[in-house]
Amino acid sequence: MIRRLLKLAKPWWGNIGITILALIAASLLNLVTPEAVRRLTAALTSPDTLSVKLILSYVGVLLAAYLLRALFRFLSMWQAHIAAWNFVASLTKRCYDKLQSLSLRFYSDKQTGQIMSRMINDTRQLELLIAHSVPDLSSNVLVILGVAVMIFRINWKLALFTMIPVPVIVWLSRIFVTKVAPLFKINQEVLADLNGHTQDNLSGMKEIQAFGKEPSESLKFKDYCKHYAYVNIRANFYAAMYHPSVEFMTSVGTIIVMGVGSVLAMRGSMSTADIVGFFMYLSLFYSPLSTVARLAEDIHIATACGERVLELLDTESDVREDPDAEELPIGEGDIEFRDVTFGYSTEQKVLDDVSFRAKPGEMIALVGATGVGKTTIVSLIERFYDPQFGRILLDGHDIRHATLRSLRANLSIVLQDVFLFNGTVYDNIAYGVDSPSEGEVYEAARIACADSFIRAMPDGYQTKIGERGVRLSGGQKQRLAIARAILRKTPVLILDEATSAVDNETEAQIQRAIENLHNGTDGRTQTLIVIAHRLTTIMKADRILVMKNGQIVERGTHEELLARGGIYHDMCSVNQAKIGG
Repeated sequence: MIRRLLKLAKPWWGNIGITILALIAASLLNLVTPEAVRRLTAALTSPDTLSVKLILSYVGVLLAAYLLRALFRFLSMWQAHIAAWNFVASLTKRCYDKLQSLSLRFYSDKQTGQIMSRMINDTRQLELLIAHSVPDLSSNVLVILGVAVMIFRINWKLALFTMIPVPVIVWLSRIFVTKVAPLFKINQEVLADLNGHTQDNLSGMKEIQAFGKEPSESLKFKDYCKHYAYVNIRANFYAAMYHPSVEFMTSVGTIIVMGVGSVLAMRGSMSTADIVGFFMYLSLFYSPLSTVARLAEDIHIATACGERVLELLDTESDVREDPDAEELPIGEGDIEFRDVTFGYSTEQKVLDDVSFRAKPGEMIALVGATGVGKTTIVSLIERFYDPQFGRILLDGHDIRHATLRSLRANLSIVLQDVFLFNGTVYDNIAYGVDSPSEGEVYEAARIACADSFIRAMPDGYQTKIGERGVRLSGGQKQRLAIARAILRKTPVLILDEATSAVDNETEAQIQRAIENLHNGTDGRTQTLIVIAHRLTTIMKADRILVMKNGQIVERGTHEELLARGGIYHDMCSVNQAKIGG
């Protein structure tokens, strides 16, 4: 996994290499101090060789070493964070692009907060790997080897005693990795759950307050926070045992060296200068060992986060473009369903052998009870999902073999659940078109019966509407969404319950706008696919498709279906007041 992550960081290998080299240089400069002190101590014990010039030369060497060490430390930290944060930014962008490429089936059983936790929190933790763990591990291993060479050069017998704690530290590290690595992944999963719950509650704050659920939601949130605290405390319990154990073993090593070194000095096997130099090297030997032990924790935090990020990047979309997918031109809007069967799960069909055709310029209406598959038809046209069986054609082209971008360039859609971005009214209307003129935006708003209420707002088209258009009424949001779809001027316009949140007067205005689009009074014709529970919206459709249990059970004009006396006739009877008898 670390190899994969480092491969993704390939554009910044140069910065990582500079970091490692600078750390090695800084660490090697640390070796100068013990050697200088050792030689100066030797000189102090031999007054005949001691002079001011010699002392100044050692002082100069140490000053140069410390200055260079500071320079290399700065260089390593600077380059490490250039690599790390560019890598994090790149990986976050890669996750976002992956999320954009996945079909809606991926999102059907996931919380937004959980997904954001992988994309933001988990990628951020990988800064540890690039900026600290990899460079520090490389440099500290080399320092350990370098110091080992120096202490063996001074006295190989005492150096062997120095190595006694090393196998124990390695064993402790192995136990720590086995126990703690799974816990860090659990920590990130619990954090994702906490983020998901938080996002849900913030999005549903109006409902929480309206139903007086603040106390119960506070208790739920408390449970999430307590569980998050528990899993972190559990992981840090092992860390609290591990790090002091490593420190104790390095201290034991120091005690062993002190005892053995003193005996060797008493026997004349080592000079005072060698003892002093050896002890100074000893701190440089055990300190990197402790650092490597700490890095084991950092690496496994990064590994746990990296596993979750790579799981996301490895996710395959069930809606895929063919390698040789064709670019569809802007066509006439001829849509055909041929024997289409679809289900969100294999156990239950939502659509069963559905066939129909919407010719260019026609208005096709879909009606039926909730859950019969009307909105699913819209989702299949947009290719949010692919059918299990059958084909969907646009201007004679199977949409499975078209690029998603070119397919959707032929379609505009107004969904029942309108989504508006946190920006201005103007920006939301213009969202679907690259650089439209002001006149085009105003005209789209006028056709959607939105221009008058927009101009009545404090800042007109530059009014900020808040997250998801929170400052607008349901009818206002729906009309802005209609204007956004109209502005795209695509061959196909899909309206999914476009009048569900408007009053009777606004509904009549939107109906006139739909009729204008249908009749081409604005200079163009569009194929309209309209879903509506309010039957007044679709009475003038060229063809009405009545759905039941995922199948089209009736089709015809309003008058033809009324005369037939079937399901549509019964629906009209129920809605008699709305359609004027």
